Amino acid sequence: MEEALQLLKQPEWRVMDQSGLGPQFEAAQSFAMDDTLCTAVGANASPAVVRTWVHHDTVSLGIQDTKLPFFEEGLAVLKNRGFRYIVRNSGGLAVVLDTGVLNISLVVPDTEKGMDINRGYEAMWKLVQMMFSDFPVVIEAGEIAGSYCPGSYDLSIGGKKFAGISQRRVRRGVAVQIYLCVTGSGADRAELVRDFYERAKQGAETKLQYPCVRPEVMASLAELLQETLTVQDVFMRLLQTLKTLGGRLVSRPLSEQETEWYGKYYERMLERNARFL
Repeated sequence: MEEALQLLKQPEWRVMDQSGLGPQFEAAQSFAMDDTLCTAVGANASPAVVRTWVHHDTVSLGIQDTKLPFFEEGLAVLKNRGFRYIVRNSGGLAVVLDTGVLNISLVVPDTEKGMDINRGYEAMWKLVQMMFSDFPVVIEAGEIAGSYCPGSYDLSIGGKKFAGISQRRVRRGVAVQIYLCVTGSGADRAELVRDFYERAKQGAETKLQYPCVRPEVMASLAELLQETLTVQDVFMRLLQTLKTLGGRLVSRPLSEQETEWYGKYYERMLERNARFL
């Protein structure tokens, strides 16, 4: 865990808060932004970045999801419930994003030998533990069977998952990304994903494994901590935690070069989605 802590002790964090941009801010823009920041950090054109973001009623799909036998019918389920969808460029499977879900990306430079993948996961787990250290709960990491997008770094309290972590590496930069279900019903989100898989799979045999989603194993932090939390509260906890680790927090917009990179990555995301969808 010591190495993970070192990763959080950056001399400077560039803060980019995109959590209040509203419904017109699309997921494709987010994924292009993380690739841009990875490129900038990897080229020493930016210090380490902490970016926060929120999307309105969007399901972020993994590439594996596009291989479901009745994929189009699954998409119709999402559309009928008022959800947009996107195929993201990092690993994993379907995840629900809405105004009660805060996403955090930590973008740091890769090491000469390539940063150990677990170090990024451990750093994010440690950060979340520190953010909620004033609550008498244990935040565990480990796969929660029956959750959507299950992984070995699912974060849970009392066996109920509230967050999932992924990683993406681009041009010597590493983005460690987490979605935190802050408010609302974890079970309702899980029901949507369960219905998507049921319709998109229809009991067919598939080469790839898809989760058998059980809504009762998922919850939001507000439900688990029995506390009235908001996305803004959690954002403030994030900044306070990074400050206690000694990093200087700075804020600055994209440079001209970064804006150019962003344009290219955004185009790439749109092309990729046109191909899959």
